[in-house]
Amino acid sequence: MRGVWHTERVKSAEEELMAVVPPGSLMRKAAFGVATHALRLLSGRRRVTLLVGAGNNGGDALWAGYFLRRRGVGVSAILLNPAKAHAEGLSAFRRAGGRIVDEVGTPDLVIDGIVGLSARGPLRPDAAALVESVRAPILAVDLPSGIDPDTGEISGPFVRAHTTVTFGCLKPVHALADCGDVHLVDIGLRPTDPDFVLLDRSDIAWPVPGPSDDKYTQGVTGVAAGSATYPGAAVLSTGAAVLATSGMVRYAGPAADAIRARWPETICTGSITDAGRVQAWVVGPGTGTGSSSDGVLRSVLEAGVPVIADADAITLLAQHPTLWDARDPDTPLVLTPHDREFERLAGPVGVDRVAAARKAAQRFNAVVLLKGHRTVVAAPDGRALVNSATSSWPATAGSGDVLSGIIGALLAGGVEPFLAAGYAAYAHVLAAELAADGAPVPASGLMEAIPAAIRALRRS
Repeated sequence: MRGVWHTERVKSAEEELMAVVPPGSLMRKAAFGVATHALRLLSGRRRVTLLVGAGNNGGDALWAGYFLRRRGVGVSAILLNPAKAHAEGLSAFRRAGGRIVDEVGTPDLVIDGIVGLSARGPLRPDAAALVESVRAPILAVDLPSGIDPDTGEISGPFVRAHTTVTFGCLKPVHALADCGDVHLVDIGLRPTDPDFVLLDRSDIAWPVPGPSDDKYTQGVTGVAAGSATYPGAAVLSTGAAVLATSGMVRYAGPAADAIRARWPETICTGSITDAGRVQAWVVGPGTGTGSSSDGVLRSVLEAGVPVIADADAITLLAQHPTLWDARDPDTPLVLTPHDREFERLAGPVGVDRVAAARKAAQRFNAVVLLKGHRTVVAAPDGRALVNSATSSWPATAGSGDVLSGIIGALLAGGVEPFLAAGYAAYAHVLAAELAADGAPVPASGLMEAIPAAIRALRRS
């Protein structure tokens, strides 16, 4: 797992490190990393323009320009606030033959050193106008200017970076906003206890059967989903649970005939009371919010096994707070709202998605998976992770039903709920990419790519 730290903690760690290293050495080390990545992007081309703001971020850009000049690159710099430009960096840049100019020109690469971690809010008009005139790829120093470093919020003009080079450790902006390709330069910073984490493929330990396993020990997933109006939700959730390596799937609900036709290996009943023993329940996709659905949700919560509550189940929990009383507080629960469902349940998400998910997880004593292009998973104990989609392929009807089935299979297989939600979110995105292969794909296609995604994860 890769750790992510909020900016105040990063700045505090930087101050501690600067107290024991020679003055200016961290900036030069960081700038050398920027110059190294700039040379790779240039790939033999020779013209760079620096957008230089005040303070240390501008100093990083100027020192990067110095190192690029030493490698024979033609470098020009626009000083947005000449009186506050980093004095040492500017002096070194000029000594190396760098030019101060007023216009971006036609460079092969632009380096964004406008603002750093201390800045908040969008670009100011003069900076926004400069950025608007850029036609070359932009390499951002530490973060794309104009994006909030701790929340990823974009409230006005900002830099669209092709690449971001950051230093010491990842900051929330790198997980919560589009920063292009993010590269981390080691400057000796060693913060502890990250504020949240990012999963890598190598972190995911998908449960697969061993020599002594059978259909029961591998996990029996129960699915209470679908209705006469939305039978497809049941087909997708059930199919995802089957394909995500459940030992057995038991379906209970009004879409039993559709399930039998599509997934003959599923044990189907019309009522949850006849479903039999399961190790986890998936409840809510396509069930509707009527009184019968209320009763199904209550029965699932009373079952004493881990539950993943999605879609209509979340709406019911928001509308009928007494349903919470059916659940033993010690029984694991995973909630998977999108932003509108989250608002019904816990109020507006706001600009800080991680903080919102954490607060809801503690309030409901449940793992909360807040869906979005950047999916946030938070646990009641304060742990949080972010999974960033590399495309928008999963943004299609029924995609959430597939995700709920994957989570249910992992819960039934004994994966701890926080990790089950994180693993499922990662596999869901990967399956969408594999299914799409560069073209739009429906949720059923995403579902069918689950085995390929699991194989890819196991090979990592």
